[in-house]
Amino acid sequence: MISVTEATHIIQSNLFKPKKEVVKLESATGRIVAESIFADRDFPPFNRATMDGIAIDAKTFQLGRKLFSVEGIQAAGQPAATLSNNQNCFEIMTGAMLPNGTNAVVRYEDVDIENGIASIKISTVNEGDNIHFKGMDASENSVLIEVGTKLSPAEIALLASVGKTSVAIFSYPTIAIISTGDELVSIDRKPLPHQIRTSNSHAIQSALIEMGCHSTIFHLTDNEEILKTELNKIASDFDVIILSGGVSKGKFDFVPAVLESLGIKKMFHQVSQKPGKPMWFGRGPLPWRESGDEADVFVFALPGNPVSTFMCFHRHVKPWLLKSLGVEVESQQAVLASDFSFKPELTYFLQVNVKNEDGKLLAFPVVGGGSGDFVNLKEVNGFLELPAERNEFKAGEVFQLIRFK
Repeated sequence: MISVTEATHIIQSNLFKPKKEVVKLESATGRIVAESIFADRDFPPFNRATMDGIAIDAKTFQLGRKLFSVEGIQAAGQPAATLSNNQNCFEIMTGAMLPNGTNAVVRYEDVDIENGIASIKISTVNEGDNIHFKGMDASENSVLIEVGTKLSPAEIALLASVGKTSVAIFSYPTIAIISTGDELVSIDRKPLPHQIRTSNSHAIQSALIEMGCHSTIFHLTDNEEILKTELNKIASDFDVIILSGGVSKGKFDFVPAVLESLGIKKMFHQVSQKPGKPMWFGRGPLPWRESGDEADVFVFALPGNPVSTFMCFHRHVKPWLLKSLGVEVESQQAVLASDFSFKPELTYFLQVNVKNEDGKLLAFPVVGGGSGDFVNLKEVNGFLELPAERNEFKAGEVFQLIRFK
């Protein structure tokens, strides 16, 4: 059995190598960019007005002049006009180029205009007032978007502004989600007294959808030969397999042995954590797939108890997938809101309800009925990671937070 730290290191050292694809801009939202995006010109590309008003030479005002003759109107989308006399002004619209010979914009609210004469009502006008200067936001050839950035509407706007009608993004791996167990039935069936509907697969699939990933759900019974045959087929078609159940030490927990019999190398089995102790992680190259790291299949075999599956996905699988796609995952911390004790020498993932109080994340323990109590998950929004080398945890202490909603 290995520690959570060791498991994390092993997982993060065995990353999936994604391929790249080019998609149209309208299909890029939520994807991970696979190329650096550079500014093709200064941002903004010219000195622009940030307010409707008049453009003047501020020095003229500072020398005591309050009245300015209006030479014309500088509208957005027009080339810059030139002020013929520094005692005059141009009316100017928001977004317009600053006229040559002017260096400040006075808002309409601070000006009276009558018979072509603008009278400034305020006492102070400084050079640069209400002007967005050329290159202030970004200079030509500077990096606007780094590789590994998830494209939100803000980044889409930047891509459009540099004329990118399409963009290179990382392809998501093909993912199979497999539930195992004779006690499970599909969600459209009424279970018998000894059966339950499968829920883990749908929870994982939903979490993947939130990331933008698509997946395919399978269910396999606790039969060693069927597991071997079906896993052999699935491993041929998918890059990543996430199993739920069949990884502990029970009489029908065949998954670890079957995976290794298929040529998938075990990287570890059992982690010093609660919930999720029986977790298994491995990778292939499989003989019937193309050679090379890119052809490996990666397998996460998670314990079948719902809270174990849920925690292992968010603590181990999701960060691995994000890092594989080039996304740097920032750790988050929260303050334990009340004392808590846990005796076994395992890293404990405490279910918590996290609230922001006065700018501080406070984690309130909401202890459920164990790793099988997935109903309790609707009452919480994260797990607080409590270290294995301690048994007592005091209110006010700060620990790593795995937040899932």
